[in-house]
Amino acid sequence: MDRNGEFDGGGGAPNGVEKYVPFDVESKINGVDSESSNDVSAADSKSEVSATDVLKTLFFILVWYTFSLFLTLYNKSLLGDDLGKFPAPLLMNTIHFGMQAVLSKAITWIWWERFHKDVHITWGDYFSKVVPTALATALDINLSNASLVFISVTFATMCKSASPIFLLLFAFAFRLESPSLKLFGIILVISVGILLTVAKETEFEFWGFIFVMLAAVMSGFRWCMTQILLQNPLTLMSHVTPVMALATGFSSLLMDPWHEFPVNEYFNSSWHVMRSCLLMLFGGMLAFFMVLTEYVLISVTSAVTVTIAGIVKEAITILVAVFYFHDNFTWLKGVGLLTIIIGVSLFNWYKYQRLQKGEIDGSASGDSGATKVPVKYVILEETDDQEEGI
Repeated sequence: MDRNGEFDGGGGAPNGVEKYVPFDVESKINGVDSESSNDVSAADSKSEVSATDVLKTLFFILVWYTFSLFLTLYNKSLLGDDLGKFPAPLLMNTIHFGMQAVLSKAITWIWWERFHKDVHITWGDYFSKVVPTALATALDINLSNASLVFISVTFATMCKSASPIFLLLFAFAFRLESPSLKLFGIILVISVGILLTVAKETEFEFWGFIFVMLAAVMSGFRWCMTQILLQNPLTLMSHVTPVMALATGFSSLLMDPWHEFPVNEYFNSSWHVMRSCLLMLFGGMLAFFMVLTEYVLISVTSAVTVTIAGIVKEAITILVAVFYFHDNFTWLKGVGLLTIIIGVSLFNWYKYQRLQKGEIDGSASGDSGATKVPVKYVILEETDDQEEGI
């Protein structure tokens, strides 16, 4: 795509071969490519991490947690069937996605060289990769928010932790990952944890459970597609959020109860309409800055750090929900949550080992010109988070 917003037609590459060089924050950070930074990274790995770097990382993690928790509390307070009862969740998400599209487009346009240098997206790429990713992300977020109407934040967060299961299943289908006993063991551990959280659920809501599990399926699919796209979160957001806004806006026209707006307390007067718009704009700002913080955090640390921090964030989200919303939290749910955390931790450790092995293999085969690319896809809660408030 050029600066004027036009997509390449695919004919710019010699011999009819499509040129697609994505921007990857793990191999190109701050304008330094992976080949020129190998020696620097090797030297840095031997040096001690300064206290400033640790404090900077902790600061960004704290900011990420803050935006994520506020977004979760915002969504539940506004959408909960026994709380805000906001009548148009799809309209709310349309505003959120629209804000993210405008802000991300503005940032990536202003710093064009940083975010779009050497990135060429053809119309074929757009419709076969970007659009499916956008639709899956929109479904993930919309279903997650819809589940909060029926079930508690605690229950939704624990069920959404099943995302690694579906991520692995889609990774098998797309041949991003080869089936192994280790991976099936990880899937089994997380599945047991989910069953423990669902068992003896006194306030079990069928549709809430179905919505959040479908959201977990969409989360796994979209992160596999993100691995295929291999772009940094902000650039990817500038491509997918316009499609997400259009798709969700069309769904809002069909499914939100627009005929009830004149008598609803959120839209029955000009003041209430203005207040509702400000509420939706506030949620959009929270969602955008949460995703932006994720991008900064990955840039200054690594995707592995973010996934590990995401596990802790889930536990904190549940703890806050128990105290703020007085969610019921039994010992069986505690055991289930611990089992899920162990399963997700094993998954992240497995990916870390694969990443390390890929780097070693790549260094060993560097002279021959055949470099193995390490597997880099991860779950960024958040986007789940971003996007979900869960």
